[in-house]
Amino acid sequence: MESRIVIPNVAPEAYQALMNLEKYISTTSLTSIHKELIKIRASQINGCAYCINMHTADARKHGISEQRIYLISAWREADYYTEEEKAILALTEEVTLISNHVSEEVYQNAAKLFDEKYLAETILAIITINSWNRLAITTGMRAV
Repeated sequence: MESRIVIPNVAPEAYQALMNLEKYISTTSLTSIHKELIKIRASQINGCAYCINMHTADARKHGISEQRIYLISAWREADYYTEEEKAILALTEEVTLISNHVSEEVYQNAAKLFDEKYLAETILAIITINSWNRLAITTGMRAV
């Protein structure tokens, strides 16, 4: 692949703004497991090998088992996720595939399980990883 633009070099202020959003996500009340499930599932949907590689390694560091990592893409058919994790994975899928909109059912299920602050932090975490996926894919970042 030909060399592509390096955003931090060309638009450092914009890149720093995205980094600041990531730093905010790291200070939220979201559990580390919820954050990693969001990051892995969105990255799978977007086909971002760089982010999948990074966040599956991070998931292991946070104690997520290999089996749960392997089954994230088929979470509906697996009995390895809590009701809260399933709600987060469903919301992650619908926000990531936003052109299909976020259904009332998925949104209300998450709203029933989480308070407003946790739900807001979840939505912001989903939006943030989608931004990172798009940056990595567009600029040709590779998993190593």
